[in-house]
Amino acid sequence: MELLHSGKVRDVYADGEDLILVASDRISIYDVILPTPIPDKGKILTQLSLWWFDQLSDVVPNHVISSTDVPEQWQGRAIRCERLDMVKVECIARGYLAGSGLKDYQREAAICGVPLPAGLVEGSKLPEAIFTPSTKEAVGAGHDQPMTFEQVVEQEGKDEAEELRRITLEIYRRGSEIAAARGILIADTKIELGRKAGELKLGDELLTPDSSRFWAAEEWQPGDVQRYLDKQVLRDWATRETDWDRTEPGPELPERVVEATRARYVEVYERLTGDRWS
Repeated sequence: MELLHSGKVRDVYADGEDLILVASDRISIYDVILPTPIPDKGKILTQLSLWWFDQLSDVVPNHVISSTDVPEQWQGRAIRCERLDMVKVECIARGYLAGSGLKDYQREAAICGVPLPAGLVEGSKLPEAIFTPSTKEAVGAGHDQPMTFEQVVEQEGKDEAEELRRITLEIYRRGSEIAAARGILIADTKIELGRKAGELKLGDELLTPDSSRFWAAEEWQPGDVQRYLDKQVLRDWATRETDWDRTEPGPELPERVVEATRARYVEVYERLTGDRWS
């Protein structure tokens, strides 16, 4: 097999007409890969994505061919998938105010050109979920930049832009319903879409702690810092306990931060799927 691409988390190999997508234990924050891996992370991301792909297969098709027809050394952390012509838009849905969306709101009372009501605070539930796309920059090429819907229309065409928005918001709506029944709020999520023979399909991963902000529903309190069940613990540690300037190289992680991060990935997997992580 030929290594085609090594990303922040996944390595992509060509195997004939198919791709083998291998999720590593690498972790990144602020678009920088940290030097310390998180044990089991790649397997958790892969197994959780497969679970979600199955749950939401009636919303939009996905790129998965097989989760078992992969080389033995990558069992559990790899999938065989179709080659897609990826859309050059990061498709993001937000249902709560957090992260960069909170900063944009505080500055502009809007996110990606979508106006929001006054008086919202960190953790506020939005009146309705919104589509807040961004550019898709190559690894090392800089940060993704927010896009308005009009910019997506200009880049992709009106029909394509409307379909990207529809799929993204429906994935978020359905995923949020499923997660809420299991005690998890999905603050926001990012999905990747591509085309195969003219049909839009989901690629990459789906509704994982790498691509979403998960909060413990029973502890949700607007105006307070939420208990994140994702890699926000790393961002908090880097901000509060280091003087890192968010450029390469990233800092080594202390063992307690590695363990806390892994524990959150395991917790969200178990709460969502109902299965124990062995």
